[in-house]
Amino acid sequence: MSRRLGLIGIGSAIAALLSGCSGAQVLDHLVAHDTYHGPTGVRYGPDPRHLLDVYQPEGGTVPGNAPVVLFFYGGNWTSGERAEYRFVGEALAANGIIAVVADYRLSPQVHYEGFLADCALALQWTLANAASLGGDPARVMVMGHSAGAYNAAMLALDPRWLAPLGLTPSRLAGWIGLAGPYDFLPIVDPHVQVAFGWPHTPADSQPLFYANAKAPSTLLLAARNDKVVDTQRNTVGLANRLRAAGTEVDMRIFDRLSHVTTVAALARPLDWLAPVLPTVVDFVRSESLRSGINTLRNTTA
Repeated sequence: MSRRLGLIGIGSAIAALLSGCSGAQVLDHLVAHDTYHGPTGVRYGPDPRHLLDVYQPEGGTVPGNAPVVLFFYGGNWTSGERAEYRFVGEALAANGIIAVVADYRLSPQVHYEGFLADCALALQWTLANAASLGGDPARVMVMGHSAGAYNAAMLALDPRWLAPLGLTPSRLAGWIGLAGPYDFLPIVDPHVQVAFGWPHTPADSQPLFYANAKAPSTLLLAARNDKVVDTQRNTVGLANRLRAAGTEVDMRIFDRLSHVTTVAALARPLDWLAPVLPTVVDFVRSESLRSGINTLRNTTA
């Protein structure tokens, strides 16, 4: 019992730190460094922020057959660095999944059209390079937390962002949203107002607007008592809308998580908080494998 209480205390301290700039550094020191390899600071576009890191499993995967997940971090679209999310890349790579963590331009440098265009460009790079990294281009997903979940949702649901690159959301094996804002008009946060040009923000800036039967398979995770993003309106609302349209959705709402620990629970020092990591891993493996098989059938038919 005392050991369990000690773990809870350590986990609570780490979770508290995650609300500040040092939290991710704490997790970085606690997660393994020997479960992955891969290039860092890879350029995917012309802007100084157009950089990404790759986490390839150190062993145990079939070369050319691994699923690939492109991850977008949160930060209110005003902050964030890919290096702070090594714990996400490590958690996925340790489970046989190739992870790509990308930076993108932030507000006020750009509005939402700009950072969505960057995320689309990062996805283009990921699809083009999946095979050379040991992955299957037919088993690529996007995933994000908070503001990053919005970015992932828009790539998966709104075809406008991939169309200029000759791509469509159908290229995705699925997408994963952690504590994402998918229906947040009117905008009250002053930083978000700048990012979305409030009060002239169009209704089609919201992922909920694009719920449709052709959407990729979806996994939505959130904290029941999220104090930052309204889970009922956003996660439950999007899940209901997608299901009504005919899209397959796996939604999990966790009692012991907060907005921040919904992503922090991916790190193995905090994975006891809730089964976020196994849920994500199971979804990626099953849905990406099904997508890969369907692609193979269509190619050989």
